[in-house]
Amino acid sequence: MKKILSISLGSSSRDHTTVHEFLGQECEISRIGFNADLDKAVEAYRSYDGKVDAFGVGGVEFYLGVGDRRYYFREVKRIRDAIKISKVGDGNGIKGLLVKRAFAALEKHLNAEGKTLKGMKALKTNAVDRYVMAAALVEAGCDATFGDFMFSLGLPVPIHRLSTVRAVAAVLLPVITQMPFKWFYPLGSAQDKAPEPRWTKYYQESDVIAGDFVSIRAHMPDDLSGKIIVTNTTTAKNVEELRERGVHILVTSTPRLEGRTFGTNVMEATLLALMDKPQSEVTEADFVDLIERIPLVPNIEVLN
Repeated sequence: MKKILSISLGSSSRDHTTVHEFLGQECEISRIGFNADLDKAVEAYRSYDGKVDAFGVGGVEFYLGVGDRRYYFREVKRIRDAIKISKVGDGNGIKGLLVKRAFAALEKHLNAEGKTLKGMKALKTNAVDRYVMAAALVEAGCDATFGDFMFSLGLPVPIHRLSTVRAVAAVLLPVITQMPFKWFYPLGSAQDKAPEPRWTKYYQESDVIAGDFVSIRAHMPDDLSGKIIVTNTTTAKNVEELRERGVHILVTSTPRLEGRTFGTNVMEATLLALMDKPQSEVTEADFVDLIERIPLVPNIEVLN
């Protein structure tokens, strides 16, 4: 049995373990949250290194990819340095591949309803943390608003062009990535707080709301009737929160396993564990091959 362990700086309330078979190989997939305690998380990586086939790096990423540039987090390097034996994935290796498949599946689903993404208004809560998703919205023909200033800095300044996102990233990310990660992204118990509605105008005027689920949830209003949510990790409780708010369709780029969807870091770690080759030799083509053979399909749920 392959063992995949996601060690996260997120809340322990989202912990989960499941056993699933991929291509005839049983995989035990677990997620442990360390509630924003980086020291304990790093110690856990050291403790489990070599005892699991692959780690998923949850709640943080080694770098943010914006356009053709990568911005590495200084603090997160401690995690990479702690892992000497096991393979490791932070999601960056497959994020773009899965997002494109998710939007293709959503477009096919909407076509069956007599609709299309083309021309739909979309809100991407934060474009620099999932630039590939922001780019996918534009490629799908959506009229997109990027909320980086709103959701990260609390400033009422919407962005409407990817070129502006890249320019903002070039100015701010070299500074932000040198700071503690929790200043950039809510971790631990901050993820469990009840939503505090804000930027409601942008939620309400959008047909599609896309981004990291913690970011979407943080300021979502009570009424999301008819909306399409495109995101990553969601628990059964999260799904009910969205259903109660009237969400029409929930799309996640990874499949739902026993009530929850795991993050791309977990799926990347699982694919790495299934590959019989050193991580240094793994290519994008290897990921594509496994994704298609499994197949690793996006999850589309009609909630209302």
